This record gives sequence, C-alpha cells and structure tokens, in this order.
Amino acid sequence: MRIDTAAGPAEVEIDRPDSEPKFLLVLTHGSGGGTDAKDLLAVGDRAVRLGGAVALVTQPYRMAGRRAPGNADTQDAAWIEIIAALRERFGDIPLIQGGRSNGARVACRTAKAVSARGVVALSFPLHPPGKPEKSRRDELLATGRIKVVVVNGARDPFGIPDAADAAEVRVIPGQAHSYRSGFDEIADTVAPWLRKWSRVRR
Repeated sequence: MRIDTAAGPAEVEIDRPDSEPKFLLVLTHGSGGGTDAKDLLAVGDRAVRLGGAVALVTQPYRMAGRRAPGNADTQDAAWIEIIAALRERFGDIPLIQGGRSNGARVACRTAKAVSARGVVALSFPLHPPGKPEKSRRDELLATGRIKVVVVNGARDPFGIPDAADAAEVRVIPGQAHSYRSGFDEIADTVAPWLRKWSRVRR
C-alpha cells in the first residue's frame, strides 16, 4: 500500500488476522533501517496472533533513499498523514503505534496527535552515545497518559529510559541497540499490553 504525504510517498505492508482485527498496530523502522528488523517482525507476528492488524511503514525519507530522517516536524507531519490514511482503511478500532529507535521517537512524539491508545518503543534512544546530558526524556513524557512500553538492550549506548517514565521498561540482557537475540522476550513483553488494548473501544 502506498500513502502519499507532503514529505513524499510512504510504503505500508499490511498483515491481517483471519477474523476482523481487534486493534491496529502501526510500526516503523529506525533511521537507517527497514521494516525487516527482527524485533519489529517479532512484535508484529505476535500482534497478528492476538487478533490485531499490523502495518509496517517505510517512511518517506527512506523511500527517497536517505538514511537520516531530517527535520522532526516534517517527519511527524508525514506520520500523522500516514496514520490518518490507515484509520480511513481500518475504521474505528484501537490504534497502537510504535517502532524501533528513531521510529520509537516518532511514535512517542505523535501519540497524542493521532489519539493512539498505546506506544511500543523498541530501543528508544534516550540520548546520543556518550552524551547523557542531551536527554530525549521529554519525548517519552510527551505521550501524557498514553501507556508506553519500552524494550531496550542492557548494553545500548543510547541509554535506557527510567522505569518511572513509561508504563513498563524491559531490559534485554546482553543486547546492544540492535538486538541479535531475545526476540521472544520482546514479543512476550508487548503481548499483555496488546491484549489489554484489544479490549478497548473508542
């Protein structure tokens, strides 16, 4: 599925359960990555098994061949357009959004604007490596009362959010910013929240 935005086209791969979806989970990649990241796929697969529809979004800047997302306001505006198009397609079911690294930042920053029910933040980059004074904690807090589930590796050089700043923070032992294992644990962490959100109606 192609969605045109003011920042250019986005590409969306959709996976549906056998029955009518109970919720919509929209996930996106990190700065230089793609939607084939194993943590995104693990969470998406679990969501489908729990009765959700999953949309894996390749954002406009990646479609244009760039590795860096550029201006945050432009990126967020395009994301809001993508979510609006997906809501038209899926109707009035609970929305959960998320992503890994930069994608998690976008999901947190826009959660209130799109009326998301929850956010899944994988490898949330709390600060640039070696620069803890440049914290992005405010992006987590921007979600307000919207529940955020964070999963980070114990050796992530981008830091690990504080447990007080999210509904749940799970740390995967031995893993850095890009996970090489622990995918079942990541999916198991997110699954109870997906079940909870699947019972919510707008």
